[in-house]
Amino acid sequence: MTLAKKTIAIGGDHAGFGYKSALVQFLEEAGYAVKDFGTDTADSVDYPDFAHPVAAAVESGDFERGILVCGSANGVAITANKHQGIRAAICWQEELASLARQHNDANVVCIPARFIDIDLAKAIVNTFMTTDFEGGRHANRVCKISC
Repeated sequence: MTLAKKTIAIGGDHAGFGYKSALVQFLEEAGYAVKDFGTDTADSVDYPDFAHPVAAAVESGDFERGILVCGSANGVAITANKHQGIRAAICWQEELASLARQHNDANVVCIPARFIDIDLAKAIVNTFMTTDFEGGRHANRVCKISC
């Protein structure tokens, strides 16, 4: 699949607002179709209000992958993973993004904006978007995740 055909849902809270905006630009410049689910300001908001719509958009199949950004990435990951079809992974290193895709078929990456710099966040997102699921022995495990 070419990069331009991948559709990405993105969202985050006030702590992730600056990174989210930079990641939208980064992804669009790389040829992705991106829908920004907000927030649109650095004013304090509740992360579930943005994590649920991103997770639902990926779960429905309208978007291939999702990106969520908040201070620690914990809140958005916990929220997204409440959705049956979502496998959200917190990634603070490129290798974690690669393994999340290869071994877990993760479809949402969660970025901890307060703990990494923007260049690393872009590298993590790039790795997450360009790494394929290995299948094989991992496929059976992934099939056992949903309740």
